[in-house]
Amino acid sequence: MLDGFKLGRVNGTSYYRTGNGPVLVLIHGVGMHAGFWAPQLAAFTGRWDVLAYDTLGHGGSPLPPERPTLRDYSNQLRELLDGLGIFQVCVAGHSMGALIALEFALSHPDRVGAVVAMNAVYCRTPAQREAVVQRAALLHGGGVADMAWRQAALDRWFGAPVPPAQLENTAWVGASLAAVDAVGYARAYGLFASADGAHAGRLRELAMPALFLTGEEDHNSSPEMSRQMAREAPLGSAVALPGERHMMSLTSPGAVNAALDRFLTPLCLTQAAQ
Repeated sequence: MLDGFKLGRVNGTSYYRTGNGPVLVLIHGVGMHAGFWAPQLAAFTGRWDVLAYDTLGHGGSPLPPERPTLRDYSNQLRELLDGLGIFQVCVAGHSMGALIALEFALSHPDRVGAVVAMNAVYCRTPAQREAVVQRAALLHGGGVADMAWRQAALDRWFGAPVPPAQLENTAWVGASLAAVDAVGYARAYGLFASADGAHAGRLRELAMPALFLTGEEDHNSSPEMSRQMAREAPLGSAVALPGERHMMSLTSPGAVNAALDRFLTPLCLTQAAQ
């Protein structure tokens, strides 16, 4: 999936980088790695300098602290950009990566021209929170190595039964889950389970255009969550793609890339002219 993309490592963080132009940073979710963004790396390389990296505890990057915070993951991105000599970026994150993207944008508003929170969670209902907390607790008992646990995750993300057209993507995601560092995954998922309220009351501080993008069929990162975030962000907008679920950047890259392009292209042109 990543043939032709440059692999590098800075300050302990592994990354892929391709293209020229304004810098677009892509942040994957729990259990994935930079390769999750292969369709976007290929699509945006023509006009952007695209940077996808492995978050703490994933891929080739080091473990997070035992009890990590979003600030730890935001600091990882800052150190990566500093090591590469990059200051100004646009940033897009998926799932937990969306939380990291928002944390970085809130912590470093002078460095972020735009932010995309894709399939993001925000202020879960009590039932949603209980379900994700229970899944996080199972991970500390070795759940990531449990075939039934992984299959339940794939069912949530792709549907059961899996649509025939998505069998290859489902197999790739399943293999990524099977290969992830169990400790890094458990620590990250524990944070993901509790961080849905981390930005409550803070989104009004977002100083840049913000797109909250999800799928109409993503019940855990729901359209209502995206709409609520967009209402709170001064320059926020929300889009829910019809028929899409949690892994839509893999399952429908054309639709996702088109939505990203509509949002980012005017910003790309503005930055290029500066």
